[in-house]
Amino acid sequence: MKEITNLEEFKALIEQGKPVLLDFYADWCGPCQTLLPTLETLSDELSEDVVIAKVNVDKNRPLSAHFRIRSVPSMFFIKDGEVRGHLQGLQTKSTLEQKLNKLVKAA
Repeated sequence: MKEITNLEEFKALIEQGKPVLLDFYADWCGPCQTLLPTLETLSDELSEDVVIAKVNVDKNRPLSAHFRIRSVPSMFFIKDGEVRGHLQGLQTKSTLEQKLNKLVKAA
């Protein structure tokens, strides 16, 4: 799973063409730490179709401000450069898989 540390990396990620799940997290956030193994597993399982990347809100304030992050974890589903979905809080693997599969299949 890739960590995005600045706006340039984010732009390069979006331009590579694959759908993206962007996870905004914080090291001090319990639900974020609980979600991490699930995201790592999904990143491995779906690496052919989707890029899963994480953004530390404490280390990347400009990107966090761009997405208007108010709570973590906060996940954005992006395809063709636009946000196609958003989830906040701890999510199950099946919920994330459904959203990612829908994102991949979306026109």
